[in-house]
Amino acid sequence: MSESSTDTVPPGGVDYLAEESAPRFRELKRKHRGFVFPMSIAFLVWYFAYVLLSSFAPEFMAQRVSGDITVGLVLGLGQFVTTFGITMWYVWYANHRLDPISAEIREDLERQEASA
Repeated sequence: MSESSTDTVPPGGVDYLAEESAPRFRELKRKHRGFVFPMSIAFLVWYFAYVLLSSFAPEFMAQRVSGDITVGLVLGLGQFVTTFGITMWYVWYANHRLDPISAEIREDLERQEASA
């Protein structure tokens, strides 16, 4: 006996497996991944470049920029700035691009559950 999609509907009347394959949910996942994956790769490349430079190019990292401030210190502090910048960018992106879609999905699911 094969199961139909209605056999997977839990009490409350919402078929979450069907919702996962809905176009709006797929769009939400695509937009999320479209931001998170490239940004993660870019940050990891930047992070490992810093680690590799500090390990294999100590002369370069020790070059003085101004007074006791070295290239390594500037790049190291840049890691913190980059982290905060990416975080702020993601919050903006989520608020403007992801949250409206997720709010639509949530409202639709709440309507389905209320009518069940």
